[in-house]
Amino acid sequence: MDDLDELLGKLARAPAPAALESMEERVLARLRSTPVARAGFGVGAATAVAALLMGVAGSVPAAASGTSSLSPLGPTSPLAPSTLLVGAP
Repeated sequence: MDDLDELLGKLARAPAPAALESMEERVLARLRSTPVARAGFGVGAATAVAALLMGVAGSVPAAASGTSSLSPLGPTSPLAPSTLLVGAP
């Protein structure tokens, strides 16, 4: 561990490279020069309509497919831990 402490101490005492002084200005200049892609109104409207249609389709109840014997809140559930461990309720 002493070697690591010595290396970190040398790194802390070392002067910062000169290239780091202008890094912020270079990054900001590059960000300003990069064109931003913008979607038109049609893409946004189509996305909103698709989201609304998916919401409406998701709110329609599914057709009844018969009763299920698995009821999580029912009095006797075949998958309840007490039923699985003991055998019968």
